[in-house]
Amino acid sequence: MKVTRDGILNWLKACAEALSRDRDYLTQLDAAIGDADHGANMDRGFQAVLSRLPGVADKDIGTILKTAGMALVSTVGGAAGPLYGTFFMQAGVSTAGKMELSPEELVAAVEAGVNGVIARGKATLGDKTMVDALVPALEVLRSAVCDGTPLRDALRQAAAAAAKGAQDTIPMVARKGRASYLGDRSAGHQDPGATSSSLLLTAAAETLMG
Repeated sequence: MKVTRDGILNWLKACAEALSRDRDYLTQLDAAIGDADHGANMDRGFQAVLSRLPGVADKDIGTILKTAGMALVSTVGGAAGPLYGTFFMQAGVSTAGKMELSPEELVAAVEAGVNGVIARGKATLGDKTMVDALVPALEVLRSAVCDGTPLRDALRQAAAAAAKGAQDTIPMVARKGRASYLGDRSAGHQDPGATSSSLLLTAAAETLMG
């Protein structure tokens, strides 16, 4: 079973819907350890993605993902814009010219996106960032696909890993970003970036396979 271009378009639309729905929740999380603008920023960014999809809906998957990334870079403030923009643009580079993706190609695209986030943000596991949701999700997705797990199930497992990764940030002391200024006081709060990453993985599990 492969991921189609329509699956990618549906995923991006579902991302926008999820981030609009959970805008206040993300802002609440960010109010505890950040600027209280993550929800608004991500909602604005994905509304911009939505507005640009009609112009590339007949293009290849790489073009669609790179367009989404550029929309996020240009509209999402703070660190989230460059980081999420990099994720989608690097995934777009990995899928350039492709109209559908095999499970292995999807893993490669996610890996390219996560590696781009790590390279740009210089964060590692345990820093209390979106990496703490993205890396476990990638590892589970890669392992499941390697084992021959149906892609629909592999995506569900990856989404569950992302959700757990986000929850696991609660006891962590932030070592990156504005939350790191709080030191030990950042512990006890779920990271908003890891949470929004979890929302994107959940949307992928619900929509990528139609």
